[in-house]
Amino acid sequence: MTDVGWIDAALTSARPQAVSALLRYFRNLDTAEEAYQEACLKALAAWPKNGPPRDPAAWLIFVGRNVAIDAKRRTSKQQALPEEDQLSDLEDAETNVVEKLDSADYRDDVLRLLFVCCHPDLPATQQIALALRIVSGLSVAQIARAFLVGDAAMEQRITRAKRRIADAGVPFETPSPADRAERLAAVAAMLYLVFNEGYSAAANEAQQRAPLSEEAIRLARLLLRLFPSEPEIMGLTALMLLQHSRAAERFSPEGELILLEDQNRALWNADLIAEGAALIDKAIRHRRRGPYQIQAAIAALHARARRWEDTDWAQIELLYAALEQETPSPVVTLNRAVAVSKVRGADAALSMIEPLADRLNNYFHFHGVRGAFLLDLDRKEEAREAFNRAIALANSPAEAAHIRMHLDKLQAGTKAK
Repeated sequence: MTDVGWIDAALTSARPQAVSALLRYFRNLDTAEEAYQEACLKALAAWPKNGPPRDPAAWLIFVGRNVAIDAKRRTSKQQALPEEDQLSDLEDAETNVVEKLDSADYRDDVLRLLFVCCHPDLPATQQIALALRIVSGLSVAQIARAFLVGDAAMEQRITRAKRRIADAGVPFETPSPADRAERLAAVAAMLYLVFNEGYSAAANEAQQRAPLSEEAIRLARLLLRLFPSEPEIMGLTALMLLQHSRAAERFSPEGELILLEDQNRALWNADLIAEGAALIDKAIRHRRRGPYQIQAAIAALHARARRWEDTDWAQIELLYAALEQETPSPVVTLNRAVAVSKVRGADAALSMIEPLADRLNNYFHFHGVRGAFLLDLDRKEEAREAFNRAIALANSPAEAAHIRMHLDKLQAGTKAK
């Protein structure tokens, strides 16, 4: 095979299962990561010639485990291999490795590892950062961006989390039902961050990062099987399904961002919409609202509108007001203001977001939304300033191109006069 683009996608998709199983074998985070990286190097050498293995995750586990064992032998010439409770399951057949992928109590090594990473001995920020790094393989820079902190600060956070787990002797075993319930919120938050890392990727990265969103959805479904009566997990799963249903329409073939109002709704994934809508309807019947349920309800209203003009903006504004009560945030208020602009006009919406200027001064979407409100009010010079600020803060070429479209319209209007 000459086209090796598929290898990166296969490695990204297989990483969670591979690292999780290697950690179960070696009981050491660094060893598991190093074994996986060595297996990836061997995959890059072997797969282009031999083609994809029957099960990439099993191949990586099998090779990574043997590489790590060989390394232990080389560095411990006069020492016996670790005892079975430290280095287990040493069969030499790939078939056995495949079977081991389903052998844990969770029937999924990855989900078990998520709960281990979300151990209560770690602060919440370290729990999520560690899980993003170890389970999903996000780079330090990517995790730092998700947390809005510097790369060096995030590197220290992850290092401290690893050291704390090692020093505390945290067991890499299945937590009890009580422990699982305590850590559920942290696991849910981590899954949504992983989903967003894939979903919010720029057009040129969308295909490469798509496995992250799909992996988060897979794990959320598995989490729902563990907690079938928990409405917030229903809401989380529904939210990701409904958002992911629009993934194919987010960018044009040229890589340009397609706004929700301009997307071809016939190309949205109807199966994902049906599954997400059914889940949120079921969650709401429990009458225990939470932020994931509210966000999923908003997404469901968008998904159920056959046309942009049919969107129930009044109901969406009420839902954002409820979300403000659950999780007060300037970003939530900014989103609510968009709904307000549809219901009560740009002037009312602009009044809502002006007090947020200091806190959101470095946030791309704030200046883009503010510019749109100002443009609706025919305050063109102020709109131009806001759009220029948005371009300076754009996270991708697609975002910058979208704002330039507004500036081009402004320029055309000025010339027409």
